[in-house]
Amino acid sequence: MSVVDAVLAYQGAGRRILLALKYGNAKPVARSLASAMARRARRYQVDVVTWAPTATVRRRKRGYDQAEVLARAVAWRLGVPCRCLLRRTDDAPPQTSRTRAERLDGPAFEARRRVRGAVLVVDDVVTTGATMRAADAALRAAGAQAVHCIAAAATP
Repeated sequence: MSVVDAVLAYQGAGRRILLALKYGNAKPVARSLASAMARRARRYQVDVVTWAPTATVRRRKRGYDQAEVLARAVAWRLGVPCRCLLRRTDDAPPQTSRTRAERLDGPAFEARRRVRGAVLVVDDVVTTGATMRAADAALRAAGAQAVHCIAAAATP
């Protein structure tokens, strides 16, 4: 994985938008974010879109996985399938409650199946890049020829 593309800085208005999506059930903002993310992702040739899944506990509490909502909308705009390719193999605490050093030891993922072609991984917020690095490693180990990563926002 070389670089993670992001459409917003995770500060000011960008942070408020992402917090509304994550914790305020503001799923309609995902459409606008996904449009911007898809425009940015068009530079890559991808065969499938997936997402970095949030922990089961947090998904159940919110009622949805915000990264999945974004990934499905991005895939639709790109005209490629969206598949659940990753499974979390840990239940790490939320990144928001961790120090930078703790965040560098990101979550652990494994691929749910063999993967072919180029994959676009979508996430909501990138801080250290540890989540995307873990997703990239799992997908490449499962056979992905290329992995590209995009997030709605990144810490400056």
